[in-house]
Amino acid sequence: MSSNSHPVSAEASSTWDHHPAGHTIERHRHLFHQLIYVSSGVFAVRTQEAAWVISSARAMWVPAGTWHQHRVYGSSRVHTFGFATDDPPLTCDAPTMVTVGPFLRELLIACSEPGLPVEEAGRIQAVIRDRLRRSHIQPLVLPAPQDARLAQACTLAEDDLTQPRTVTWLARHCGASERTLTRLFRTEFGMTYPQWRTTVRVFHAMIKLAEGATVTEAGRDCGWATTSAFVNAFTRTAGQTPGAYRTTMRAADRAAAAPPG
Repeated sequence: MSSNSHPVSAEASSTWDHHPAGHTIERHRHLFHQLIYVSSGVFAVRTQEAAWVISSARAMWVPAGTWHQHRVYGSSRVHTFGFATDDPPLTCDAPTMVTVGPFLRELLIACSEPGLPVEEAGRIQAVIRDRLRRSHIQPLVLPAPQDARLAQACTLAEDDLTQPRTVTWLARHCGASERTLTRLFRTEFGMTYPQWRTTVRVFHAMIKLAEGATVTEAGRDCGWATTSAFVNAFTRTAGQTPGAYRTTMRAADRAAAAPPG
């Protein structure tokens, strides 16, 4: 995943690596399209425009030329796949999350197996392309603020998610009027401040659940007064309950740790 990468085919760039918790990969880009999948752990991907969380339930499509950086949460096994720009399985021209079901997961893991014969790799990749075209796009994304006042407000809100910071409180501490800050949330993010804050809290809850927190702990640490309120908000935003998400993550970790059979 080097900034000195050159255009390669999928066959030449299907790899996997183990990354320890806290590991970061600095800002870089590729001249080929890339699919990033995490079979265990959690990967956070950030571009200039937004941030995403990659887990065992979803992969990320990064179009060629996109500057991006990564941070690892929990010990992670990361699988990356390169696709030539003249033959992509997806036509998305912006970073996109796609769902990864059990069958696609096993294909991605198998395809990045070291020493895989070229002929076998080609057959697996053909099926991966078919499954990717059928994958559901999941738009859970945390947009990055561009206005300095909005950026400061977002930082203040994220610094302690257990505190119910109101837009009035944020405006008072970032040098903008409440009206201006409310407008910035709508114009830059396309959502209200409460909607953005819910997305931020779910984003961080996903990381905490992947790192081993219980549903109750993740909800409490991300500012929900009750577990039921957390479950409702998480389910609406992420499309599954936090319990189901945590179970999927733990199963993926066990599968990744199991010796090959």
